[in-house]
Amino acid sequence: MKNAISGIPVGRAMLTEYKSLSPRDPLSRMSQLLLAGSQHDFPVVEDDRIVGIVTRNDFITALTQHGEGIAISAVMKRDLPEVDSYEMVENALMRIQESGVPALPVTHGGQLVGIVTAENITEYLMIRSALRASRAIVAPM
Repeated sequence: MKNAISGIPVGRAMLTEYKSLSPRDPLSRMSQLLLAGSQHDFPVVEDDRIVGIVTRNDFITALTQHGEGIAISAVMKRDLPEVDSYEMVENALMRIQESGVPALPVTHGGQLVGIVTAENITEYLMIRSALRASRAIVAPM
């Protein structure tokens, strides 16, 4: 029997509606974005390139130590592994675990197209499972 996540491209499970930050933005900008939505981790983009990511935990630590005035560039994680939108979710989960970062950028042709978290993948699998169960219920015997 196949693994529940085998054969699923990251592009199906990634977050495609997200906010991003500039390395020059102050931490106060992330405060606004966190409070305005449900996104916890933010890609950092400069000149249409992904240059890092800021996690909620790193943000809170920096906010506690430095206040809202420091730049995102002082807080962001750099040199992250990227995940291509056509790669399988197994690869994304492995990179999330290896990097220790809860969200990774998803690219296609070098362009940022989304972010992926273990939570996104889990939610996708739950929805997929529920849809399969609903088809089994309505299918004639």
